Amino acid sequence: MAHSRTGEFSATASDTAILAASDELVGLSHAIHAEPELAFAETRSVAKVLAPLTERGFAVTTGVAGLPTAFRAVYGSGPLTVGLCAEYDALPEIGHACGHNIIAASTVGAAIGLAEVADELGLTVVVLGTPAEESGGGKVLMLEAGAFDDIAMAMMVHPGPTDIVDARSLALADVAITFHGREAHASAAPESGRNAGDAVTLTQVAVGLLRQHLRPGQQLHGIVSDGGVAPNIVPGRAELLYYLRAADAASLDDLMRRAKDCFAAGALATGCTHDIRTLAPTYTELTPDPDLSAAYRAQITGLGRVPIAPELEVLRPLGSTDMGNVTNVIPGIHPVIGIDAGGAVTHQPDFAAAAVNASADRAVLDGALALARTAVATARDEVHRDRLLQRLVERQEDIR
Repeated sequence: MAHSRTGEFSATASDTAILAASDELVGLSHAIHAEPELAFAETRSVAKVLAPLTERGFAVTTGVAGLPTAFRAVYGSGPLTVGLCAEYDALPEIGHACGHNIIAASTVGAAIGLAEVADELGLTVVVLGTPAEESGGGKVLMLEAGAFDDIAMAMMVHPGPTDIVDARSLALADVAITFHGREAHASAAPESGRNAGDAVTLTQVAVGLLRQHLRPGQQLHGIVSDGGVAPNIVPGRAELLYYLRAADAASLDDLMRRAKDCFAAGALATGCTHDIRTLAPTYTELTPDPDLSAAYRAQITGLGRVPIAPELEVLRPLGSTDMGNVTNVIPGIHPVIGIDAGGAVTHQPDFAAAAVNASADRAVLDGALALARTAVATARDEVHRDRLLQRLVERQEDIR
């Protein structure tokens, strides 16, 4: 970076600390992977993540934001507070098919490296243990509770099939639609029933027809979570679980309005009633900080990786993440670090298997090195550092 405070950039001390802990970091990734835990129940994973941080003198606060598996681990007391987000929840039945074991281990590695240079660079290093990214929005709840109030920059890396620096994601709403009908004997007295299962069927047909008229970036997908209890009972209750996604919050609001008409149509046509419940906080789209993205790109390419071209990044939205909410408030990045998954993509069983192969282990170390080097480069750049500190002051004034 152009405005270095201490001469030519070097992250030797940080790199050395990370590489010295390489076996420990890879072991952490494998240990989390071996015992997958679901949203808000990641107790063993949290203990595994905290062990190397506690041993190195990080001050740990658990139960952050009233969430038993959320934590903050802090090292140093410098004015520039670097937030490193650790995820560790898994997916139902297919385990760590999103590679959160890699996220947690690379975050711990970056924290170990930055702790080594915190005093020299005027840093406070904060590891934020953020549960329930897959479903539940742990970061949103922590953000609302003030757990990020002192963070000047927030970073993490997420595994995927290829390296993407300026990764983008979609805004997301997580809803349950419950239809209420009336039970009856399906053979002896079907006319006395009102079939909530039929309401589900009609709703899915309506949603399917809506898809051809969606705006770019808008998506709907869901499952039937309750379709009845027995073939000879007209279902008196049925339920859909749906994710609605869009390029930004305004587009998501438009999609929700149109989807609600489909839900209502299914109920109306079958003589049922329905209600809609929000199951998790709304995820906003990722808005990566351009300067932090540029710094990360320099570091990850310096490690020999070849991310996709910048002009292609905006064409590759990667699902949704509660890190989007963080980046809409705090300068932050959420790049993707590539692993060799043999053609598998995230949320496939084969990706879960690949999340502990040799390329995944390399991603743990490269991710840790790149994050730490990005923070070091930023701390040494007076213009960039001052910008982040000023943003923090302004945000804290708004909070007060």
